[in-house]
Amino acid sequence: MAMNCTRSLRSIIISKEAAGVLGHRTFAAGGSKAKKGSKGGGAGDTPKVSTLSKEIKSSTVVGANILKDGADPKVMPDSDYPDWLWHLIDKHPPLSELRRKNIETLPYEDLKRFVKLDNRSRIKENNSIKAKN
Repeated sequence: MAMNCTRSLRSIIISKEAAGVLGHRTFAAGGSKAKKGSKGGGAGDTPKVSTLSKEIKSSTVVGANILKDGADPKVMPDSDYPDWLWHLIDKHPPLSELRRKNIETLPYEDLKRFVKLDNRSRIKENNSIKAKN
């Protein structure tokens, strides 16, 4: 009788351990499927070499295609793009620099930026004062 109880307890303990092992979620380092013959290690840590040639990289915008059946767009000469596009990368002065300048001599775009940033900073300051009280 005692033998039967110990066998049943062993089977319960083993099944709980197996459930515990199966219940843990783990993540593989190299993906969901392991490669055959690989023992892990740093083989997957090396950077992948691009299969695209330099000619393709310089003539197309790689990764800009959003359509299933489309192709990556070709890079055109600078004269084919609108003028406003090149002003998007211009750096705008921060609020501290705008405060140092005379407001009356600022161009309209800088004046709009000053008002927007100044309002934002006053709102943040008022919110922090209210949060302390």
